[in-house]
Amino acid sequence: MKTFEVPAFYRSPLLSKIKNIRKANDKLKKDFQPTCLDFGVVQFFLARHFGFCYGVENAIEIAFRTVQENPTKRIFLLSEMIHNPKVNADLLANGVQFIMDTKGNMINSWYSITEEDIVIIPAFGTTLETEELLRTKGIDPLLYNTTCPFVERVWKKADQIAKEEYTIILHGKPSHEETKATFSHSSANTPSLIINDLQEAKLLAKYITNQLPTEQFYIDFAGKYSKDFDASKHLSRVGVVNQTTMLAEDTQAIAEFIKQTIAAHYNLTATNIAERFADTRDTLCYATNDNQTAVKGMLQQQADLAIVVGGYNSSNTSHLVELCEEVLPTYFINDANNIIDKNTIIRHHFRTHEMETVSNFLPTTSPIKILITSGASCPDAVIENVIDKLLSLLPEAKTKGAVMNELN
Repeated sequence: MKTFEVPAFYRSPLLSKIKNIRKANDKLKKDFQPTCLDFGVVQFFLARHFGFCYGVENAIEIAFRTVQENPTKRIFLLSEMIHNPKVNADLLANGVQFIMDTKGNMINSWYSITEEDIVIIPAFGTTLETEELLRTKGIDPLLYNTTCPFVERVWKKADQIAKEEYTIILHGKPSHEETKATFSHSSANTPSLIINDLQEAKLLAKYITNQLPTEQFYIDFAGKYSKDFDASKHLSRVGVVNQTTMLAEDTQAIAEFIKQTIAAHYNLTATNIAERFADTRDTLCYATNDNQTAVKGMLQQQADLAIVVGGYNSSNTSHLVELCEEVLPTYFINDANNIIDKNTIIRHHFRTHEMETVSNFLPTTSPIKILITSGASCPDAVIENVIDKLLSLLPEAKTKGAVMNELN
């Protein structure tokens, strides 16, 4: 796989060594057990896969290279490059400006942007409407395009089944930039609909099977269907794709449920289900799959708590938190500054989006066993800073140098 020129300050000597060892010993990525760093009084168990993915490194390389190569030009990002506060802050510090925030609120007016400016498309991609707007301003939207290749793969899959006249059902978060982009691309070619979860899939099934009146569909799914969507006919032949950072089992459950609903309603079997349901397989990206599977492997290890590091608006990170919370106390933080002292940590609730100060989060037992992972947009250096902060609270712990020497 291609390697990227990512700024050295995002790298971690400790974690790079661990990843290189694991890669050499497990080239086929079949071992999802965590790596144990034994510091005596505390043991850290690092997930087999975590941190920057292919798409994120690609986006960071393009963004920083663009800054270096164009010192006299104004450089804009449509919105956040990725969902990580440090990376976005670093880009701002290098003079990059955001056109809008992640919710679509304007920060810089479109009127102020000219053909002399550079506009970078973030890793989530963007809508066809925004691409056309940039063209009308004399800006090539694909010249500085950091859209993740795995997001583009979903677009290609949607385009493929659109040509076969299937309606696209997109499993994603309606307000997420990637979902908006994918919806824009798919709805340009075929009727499209966004559903957020299995509950909405079950509601949709009542329209597929004519249990609810068509008129009600437009109320229940307001703002989630494409122009000229006809619920009386566009739900009879469908395919399911997804926002690449959703929980794998959720997408699989939704696709299987809709498939079975259609099979029962139209009296189809495995041999002729394709008449009404497209085989899209899984459109989750490899990193999302690997990170989620690695967390499940990590959770087989008995531990006192889990720490998940990443941006609070990161979809893939929030799903790692969700998996951990089902098993043990979990602390979602964006960097080491959330760890105040040995007794206090400030964590984020991904469902309520509220911050909570927790006392006595470290147990008094020895050794303390801590599971650690991060989202696909979190720099390894941030993870090492978290480990360093925790070690600083436990002065009797072995040194990091000694533990690194024990790695093999």
